[in-house]
Amino acid sequence: MNSKEYDKLAIESVKQISPAVVSVVISKYLPKMKSAAPSPFPFPFMFGPDNGEKEKTRVGGGSGFIVHPEGLVLTNKHVVFDPEAEYMVVTEDFKEYPARVVSRDPINDIAVLKINGTKLPIVQLGNSSKIELGQTVIAIGNALGMFTNTVSKGIVSGLSRTISASLGSGGETEHLRGVLQTDVAINQGNSGGPLITLDGEAIGINTAIIYGAQNIGFAIPINWAKQDLEDIIKHGRIIKPFLGLLYLMLNEKIKNQYGLPVDHGALVIRESHVPNSVAVVPGSPADKAGMKENDIITAIDGEELKSDHDLRDILQKHPIGKELSFTLLRQGKEIKTKVILEERK
Repeated sequence: MNSKEYDKLAIESVKQISPAVVSVVISKYLPKMKSAAPSPFPFPFMFGPDNGEKEKTRVGGGSGFIVHPEGLVLTNKHVVFDPEAEYMVVTEDFKEYPARVVSRDPINDIAVLKINGTKLPIVQLGNSSKIELGQTVIAIGNALGMFTNTVSKGIVSGLSRTISASLGSGGETEHLRGVLQTDVAINQGNSGGPLITLDGEAIGINTAIIYGAQNIGFAIPINWAKQDLEDIIKHGRIIKPFLGLLYLMLNEKIKNQYGLPVDHGALVIRESHVPNSVAVVPGSPADKAGMKENDIITAIDGEELKSDHDLRDILQKHPIGKELSFTLLRQGKEIKTKVILEERK
């Protein structure tokens, strides 16, 4: 396929997808400010709050895309992280829809919004497990919160990356595993927009950039969102299994650093830099199963935990309420225990 044929496919894909790509506008009621005097400038000098009055003020924005004709919209959790904010979805033809946050994924950087509409254009979802290195992809989003449906093209440059992403202005972060790395130009405001193939299918949700780096962006695999959407359609909420412990996946370097007996598995350990952190949450399934700090979980139902078989990845394959057999190393001795998975609240 020559470059002209590639360009034609890209153009057709963008035309197909664009009507379903939306801007997500974030607003809050903030203290009303008064200016010193009438001013010809757009941002006059401000005094302080005016008699405690508040006014609705736009405080941010992101992107999203419609995935169900009756108004389900996929975006990033960090775009709609603030429970006190109000959200508005703006479509390509500048129609505005008040949006309700249906669910925020407790594990991944995914959220689902609901707007009132019928027969809306949608983005078809692809299969992110079939993505290959070097594959051409296109990002569409609301760049910098101003330029709607900005299009960038590039390639998949890495698979199964691990990053830490900011959730909001309060300094909260979460660790994301298994994300896609691309060299597509992703700007602030693109978060939540689709990463699509030349066939016009979404295979990712653009989620993060590394400030100071060029041509490095990340996207959540779309298959993660598919399960969330199935949960919402069936149950009205996202359902994820809850174990109730903090852990560190082991490798040869960590084994040598801590003097551990194995180089694989999940070490149950608290976060030393977080005050009052606990390794095992009291009353959690892990606590009920007798797990303790410094235990090493080596296998779940006979499946070994390795660097490419993370504890969380294995848990997400099992339904709520299932009893699993855990193999642990405790002070050099192998023990087994049973855990019944509960729903993460």
